Amino acid sequence: MVAGIHHITLITRKVQANVDFYVGFLGLRLVKRTGGFEDATQLHLLYGDALGSPGSLITFLVWEDGSPGRAGFGQVGEISVAIDPLSIGFWLTRALSFGLRPEGPADEFGDPVLRLKDPDGVILKLVGTNALQASAPWASENIPGEHAIRRIHGATLFAETPDVTQSFLHDHFGYRHLTTRGSIRRMISDVGDVIDIRDATGFWSSAPGTGTVDHVAFRARDDAELQAVRAALQTNEAWPTTTHDRKYFRSLYVREPGRILFELATDAPGMLIDEDEATLGTKLFVPDGDAARKEELTVLMPQFSMPGEPRVIYRDLPFVHRFYTPDDPDGSVFVLLHGSGANETTVMPIAHQVEPRATLLGVRGRAAEEGLPRWFRRITPFTFDQADIVAEAEAFAAFIEGAAQAYELDTERLVYIGYSNGANLINAMLSLHPHLIRRAVLLRSMPVLDDRPPADMSDADVLIISGETDDYGRYAEELRQQLAGSGANVELEFVPHGHELTDDDVPIIRAWLKRASSS
Repeated sequence: MVAGIHHITLITRKVQANVDFYVGFLGLRLVKRTGGFEDATQLHLLYGDALGSPGSLITFLVWEDGSPGRAGFGQVGEISVAIDPLSIGFWLTRALSFGLRPEGPADEFGDPVLRLKDPDGVILKLVGTNALQASAPWASENIPGEHAIRRIHGATLFAETPDVTQSFLHDHFGYRHLTTRGSIRRMISDVGDVIDIRDATGFWSSAPGTGTVDHVAFRARDDAELQAVRAALQTNEAWPTTTHDRKYFRSLYVREPGRILFELATDAPGMLIDEDEATLGTKLFVPDGDAARKEELTVLMPQFSMPGEPRVIYRDLPFVHRFYTPDDPDGSVFVLLHGSGANETTVMPIAHQVEPRATLLGVRGRAAEEGLPRWFRRITPFTFDQADIVAEAEAFAAFIEGAAQAYELDTERLVYIGYSNGANLINAMLSLHPHLIRRAVLLRSMPVLDDRPPADMSDADVLIISGETDDYGRYAEELRQQLAGSGANVELEFVPHGHELTDDDVPIIRAWLKRASSS
């Protein structure tokens, strides 16, 4: 029989705030950091007890600066963890000292409960109970063992069809009805954790995104039990997915009739399959099929620091942005502007190839086309909204000024690397805001200003790299002439490709940087 909850997976928007809360405040152990198995570029963090035991694991998919979701029916609305009943006062005091706004203590089903919100707004309850004990207690520096989080206590489901959801949990995952209070039905497993089913009839529907719970995973002791549940689900036409090998466990997913996503995960192999107990959570692992891309993936994933370690303190500036800081930075900073439909990380891998020791500042454009980022609006593939170019160029110039002050950047030493639409904003800014950009690499760029104002670009070094088969390539010489005519030192190179970025760009940029730095 399924043995309660294995883990709960949520989605976070800010990895650093997430780590500070779940490790720094709650005192959980970071037991694993991996690339996602569905998307290797997505960071996945797993928190738990000393060994990352099933039943203790709270995991997060990191959608850095992603769109917020909405809690509603068809979704998990709250999660809870177990503590000693005598620890409620400790946690109330601790929450207040961290500047949080706890609610309670209050009585829920006979247990004292303290309600909090994590940095993404997810409701997390600390439940005082002696019914659940830690498998492998983990005491952090500021949280004595007697007050430490023991394990997952449960989750609250927002169900539009509570009767059906209750039957599904009973029939396939071994939860039995314990009691009902108001609109909440409490289900309990043999190991004592709980699933509360809240009647959300008439409530709004859920929407996926940051600040939501993705799924609850129940615990299968072994593969035989996993397959037995799968067979039962298929018999009832519940539409489970095929079985997945997640390296640390094997699993299947299923949506119950009310559309809430559940997973069933095996106990084995466990978190110690690729790390020993002493070093759990200290290394980044990527799926085996992506091992050759590990360096690239490391650059793409958001960085974070453990509590007490130095970190980048991000400032509230007009553009979403992200830093990548190498282990041994050489002091150079590349400012990266993506192409249409991409984001702040897109140019990072190629920039890292150019100079592995450079700090990378990736920035996300604010304009949108079919919901995807751009730097300014376009009317046709080759004509652009002139007023929007001017406005976004001014905003970006203000961003650079703010970033220089906030992060102590020397604007005269910044190297701007733009691709496609991002490169087009840079070439417009050379005219609209002369002297701001001193070194620029324009990848697959074209002129975009209809009436380019006169500007003194005598202090600017520019490299244009165009594709021989790129539709925009026919504009490369015109762009070179415009910039050179304003005094810029311009080099134009071609690669035997189209509009896409390629490894052939890397040695050209690298050689140009060497020449530009020596001039």
